This record gives sequence, C-alpha cells and structure tokens, in this order.
Amino acid sequence: MTNEMRLRETVTELGAQQFSAPRGSLRRAERKRDSMTPTIEAVGLRKRFGKTVALDGLDLVAEPGQVLAVLGPNGAGKTTFVRTVATLLRPDAGELRVAGHDVRREPQAVRRSIGLAGQSAAVEPAMTGRENLELVARLFGQDARSARANSARVLEQLGLADVAGRLARTYSGGMRRKLDLGASLVGAPRLLLLDEPTTGLDPRSRIELWDAIRALVERGTDVLLTTQYLDEADHLAGRIVIIDHGRAVAAGTPTELKQRAGRNVIEVHVRDRTDLATVAAALAAVDHGEAQVEEATRRVSVAVEAGTDRLRDALQSLDAIGTDVDDISLRPPTLDEVFLALTGQPLEQAPDNAAGHTAA
Repeated sequence: MTNEMRLRETVTELGAQQFSAPRGSLRRAERKRDSMTPTIEAVGLRKRFGKTVALDGLDLVAEPGQVLAVLGPNGAGKTTFVRTVATLLRPDAGELRVAGHDVRREPQAVRRSIGLAGQSAAVEPAMTGRENLELVARLFGQDARSARANSARVLEQLGLADVAGRLARTYSGGMRRKLDLGASLVGAPRLLLLDEPTTGLDPRSRIELWDAIRALVERGTDVLLTTQYLDEADHLAGRIVIIDHGRAVAAGTPTELKQRAGRNVIEVHVRDRTDLATVAAALAAVDHGEAQVEEATRRVSVAVEAGTDRLRDALQSLDAIGTDVDDISLRPPTLDEVFLALTGQPLEQAPDNAAGHTAA
C-alpha cells in the first residue's frame, strides 16, 4: 500500500469526526475562525534527505478562499512540501501549521482538514468508479443517500458519469487520474492538496478538471496546487509561490509576478524560416536586448523596456530590411518567462537528486 493510500485511509477514518461535529452556533464560529486563519503557514521549514536539502528555510502563507500554486523546477522541493503538509513527512526544523493546527503536535487534526491527490492515482481497481467514490464518502461519515448523491455529483463534474459502472481497472490513465481526484473531492475537505493533478490528461480533460477545481473553491475548499504547467497556474491560482532549492524566491498574483519581470515582449512570426537570423538581429537592435529564436514555430521575441515606442521602432526596422512577417505583437511576459528570469532555468530542468529520494 502506498503512502498516499495510507493517508487517504487515515483522512477518511478521521473525517467521520468532522462530519459528526455539532451544528448551529458552534459551526458558525468555526467557519468564522477558519476564514481568518491562514490555510497554510510555513516559517523556516527545513527537510533534508541525507546530503540532499529538499526544504531550506521555506517561508510560505496560503490565505483562505483561493488556489495557491507552488511552482519550481524538478528538485526544488514542491513534492516534499506537499508531503510535509499532508503529515507524510516530519519537518526537521521550522514551523508548519495547516488550518491552524501544528503538523508535529496535531497531525490527526491536520488529516481531518485535508484531502490529497498525489502524482499517481490511488484507486481500487477491483471496484467500479461509483463504488470507489461511495466508499470514500461513507468513510467520511456520510449516510448512504448522501454518499450516492455526492459521488454522482463528482462523477458528473469530472466527466465520468457514463463510465461510473465500469471497474476502475478498465479505465485509461487519465480516467483513473480523475477518479483519484474525485475521491479527494467527495469528502469536501477544508484543504485539497493537488500534486500535479493534470499529468497524463488530454486538453479537454484538463479544462474539465480546472472547472471542477474552481467550483470546489467557490464551495469553500482551499487548494494547494503544484504543477509543471504554467498556464494551469495562470488560469487557476489566485496566488503563486515560486520555490527554488527549497526556498521561496518570489510570491504574488500571476499579474504581480508578470509585472515584477518588468519588461514587455515584442514577438514576431516570420513567413520564411531563412529570415529568422535577420529578424533576430533587427529586433535585438531595437532595445539592445537579446533576441530569442524558436525555429520550430518561426518565432523571434525580444524583451523591451518601453511599450508602443519600441513596437513602432521594430516595425520600422522590419520594413527597412524588407522581411515578410505573418504577425507582430507587443505583450506582457508569460509566467514561463517570469520563471526563467527568477530562477535562471526553465521549469522542466531538473537537478540531480540523491539516490532513492525525490525532492521534486
């Protein structure tokens, strides 16, 4: 049994206590308290695997009512952080509180507050999709009628209603991934941990999953998301924290991080691939910047300090050399470019990890 499956069982067993809590004024007081308490608060968090430092004094705060995306290259410490929040790992130093509970002193209270969908699907292959979700819902303390209704709702949200009666072992990888997420959603946790949730999904399934995550946040569940897809963070996250070598190197909304990069980008698509070098030289001279060339897409881009003035200069330069272009545009930096500027490496670049350990 994997650690993720063990945590799932622990969370669901303890979740029954959450659903049997008293209602009325006490529940209203709890909701008011929850709205004021940070969902996650990490101060000086450290974790080491042998000689590999996975978390090196990480500071991070996740406020209620939003998706917090944690980005970083492979080996930056993302998965280690998620596993520490989930109480699967014990931090070596620093403080970590989840929904107001200390992960060291109150791990059971933390588990009652969370749902987890890790990097690999943890479903029971010998049960149908519907049976998987209904079982988890019952373990969370829901009666049979509520378990059926909530499971049906989640299956519909994730586009699995038509295959709900099939055994999970007959599902494709993407379908199993969505079913695993559904098992985390059916219990309506306070905090949902999504560790690269859309890996292996086709574009349509990714969009459906994004819609389900947004709906979950609207119903009051906060989300901690790690992802390799920067467009995913851009679409979903209210706040982004970029970590590198186990430390937070930048934090803010997607717009704030783009503004922090500071420079707009002029982008040109050329008609003839042989003109790439000529266009790159012309754009580099516009603002004394280094032009980036992508041969596969016949695209040349350059970061510029100013906006429309530099675009006008670029048009004049291209007109002077007589190069045919399909289009030219001025745009703000993408999260990919922000990430590269802040960490000095693309998101997919992975440093070596110590054998037997992952600090992704």
